[in-house]
Amino acid sequence: MNYRTHIASSLSEIGQAAWDGLIMAQPRSNPFLSYAFLHALHASGSASAESGWQPQFIALYDGAVLAAAMPLYVKSHSYGEYVFDWAWADAYRRNGLDYYPKLLSAIPFTPVSGPRLMAIDAQARAALVKVLGAIQQSSAFSSTHILYPPEEQAQMLAEAGFMLRSGVQFHWLNAGYTDFDAFLATLEAKKRKNIRAERRKVREAGVKLRRVRGIDAQEADWRLFHRCYEHTYAAHHSTPYLNLDFFLRIGAAMPHNILLVIAERDGKPVASSMVIHSAETLFGRYWGELEHVPCLHFETAYYQPLEFCIEQGVAVFEGGAQGEHKMARGFLPTKTWSAHWLAHPAFADAVEHFLEREAGGIDEYIDELNERNPFRARGAGVGGRS
Repeated sequence: MNYRTHIASSLSEIGQAAWDGLIMAQPRSNPFLSYAFLHALHASGSASAESGWQPQFIALYDGAVLAAAMPLYVKSHSYGEYVFDWAWADAYRRNGLDYYPKLLSAIPFTPVSGPRLMAIDAQARAALVKVLGAIQQSSAFSSTHILYPPEEQAQMLAEAGFMLRSGVQFHWLNAGYTDFDAFLATLEAKKRKNIRAERRKVREAGVKLRRVRGIDAQEADWRLFHRCYEHTYAAHHSTPYLNLDFFLRIGAAMPHNILLVIAERDGKPVASSMVIHSAETLFGRYWGELEHVPCLHFETAYYQPLEFCIEQGVAVFEGGAQGEHKMARGFLPTKTWSAHWLAHPAFADAVEHFLEREAGGIDEYIDELNERNPFRARGAGVGGRS
């Protein structure tokens, strides 16, 4: 079948109805792929050509029907990706070659797995991969990087000549717990005791927590959250990726997917976190504090969302990038994937050998982590996924 190909410099060229219709047809879509989330990133200027994220989405049409699409960006840097290729870029620079611009398929600033080769069927998905290959071969881009695809799409990309890279995240799995104490009962005694001690410290500091669903959040809540978020970046001498306009936009456009946790002491706000969720999965994303309270990060960013998952029957809490400390709180290692294509043959060969060595190390690391399973017995919790 012949498809009409369109390279969209703006998601509005594809349209919300067509884009969201295609996303909903995917077996493992998530809120970060929605038109609302991506459009908020672009319209707010958080992810734009000016900030180094130039949209170049691929759209394939069968007549008037959007048959396949891929979120794709021209990147002039490697910030906000969470799969690190700085060493590759530096090697190019030291050899007098340009690593940027490069092509990147990912959700900006969001280390969450999900489909990158969206299609209505296998035929359209295969055609999408061929179009991507043609763009690579005919352009001056140094490389193409597909971040956090599901394993089956990673394998499809490997068959198309991409090199695969694995990583590790930590996810919590809901075993049908009746309440937070039921979850704690499955953990080793020391882990259980530490969590209770952390939560007690927050209470003894006079901090009270409240959860605000997105549908109930007011502009003042969003301004408070952004102030906490911005303050924490400044404390680490860094610049936040996301602005207030972005948060106000997603608050208005996708409120049913959002939960805010606000911490207050003596009636004054001291910290806040924000998570995004679907009916099945909660994704830990953003946090900030106005003053430091011991263990408050764990309470707002982990324990309150965990209680929400248990109450709402949410099956999985994806804890985001990195963080072995999450294991002590019941999160288990999960393998993630990325796929990479480099135009320069010598560098492609060098990276391929590096990834082969790295993959062995990742597998050993996951095995080591699984030996430190935080649950009381192998059958007490739910095992990690790969």
